[in-house]
Amino acid sequence: MPVQFQQKESYGIGDLLEIMSLLRGEGGCPWDQEQDHHTIRRNFLEETYEVLEAIDQEDSELLREELGDVLLQVVFHAQLEREAGRFDFSDVCDGICKKLILRHPHVFGATQVSGSGEVTQNWDQIKAASKGQTTAAQMLESVPRVLPALMRSDKVQSRAAKAGFAYPDLGWAMEALQSELGELQEAAASGCGERTGEELGDLLFAAVNVARMLGQDPEECLDKSCEKFIGRFTKVEQLAREQGTDLKSAPVERLVALWQEAKRM
Repeated sequence: MPVQFQQKESYGIGDLLEIMSLLRGEGGCPWDQEQDHHTIRRNFLEETYEVLEAIDQEDSELLREELGDVLLQVVFHAQLEREAGRFDFSDVCDGICKKLILRHPHVFGATQVSGSGEVTQNWDQIKAASKGQTTAAQMLESVPRVLPALMRSDKVQSRAAKAGFAYPDLGWAMEALQSELGELQEAAASGCGERTGEELGDLLFAAVNVARMLGQDPEECLDKSCEKFIGRFTKVEQLAREQGTDLKSAPVERLVALWQEAKRM
């Protein structure tokens, strides 16, 4: 027997909250009833990335749909907490509204700012104070460990730089990158897997620092390199087919030649 729900031509956030409650309630959906924060954790991440893809494609219709999927994840997690008696969706809204008001004293208070740079500075100061962070190290530790490693590295380095811990110019950062490459080469030659992994991490961290000082997003740069590689590999595969070359058995010199040819296409 269907649950009691009035279908409409158009729905709002109140309807979404009611639907989520019905799905989780008696007579609702068995799958939804079985979920908890951990089982749907990955869904939240995947839906967020799909929003980013819609933004990159500049597809407004897709963006509308994907934002709805992300909103569903927020509502789902809030429903789980409501059932546990800890908080509900209205508490989530209340919290973010209060945070926005607190961190925009130049809009909701008497604070004067000269531009976006000062806005960001005030935001960081208010955020640190509200979280009880009194040291720069605490600000670094607060960067979520679950962020993609390149993104986390960039945020950690940016916060360290705001505390005054940064190279004075790009030349220093480039020199450090070269130094880390040398240390990686030494570690690889030693045959020690643990040391090699550590030095590889240091090299990547140094590369992120160079990207930051160049004003580049390392995550976006690497993503573009992935796309570039896929495009060129597609051409390599096409050339190999046309020239009767088996990529799996071809000598490395032949593969390099095909790659160079693909770059010129």
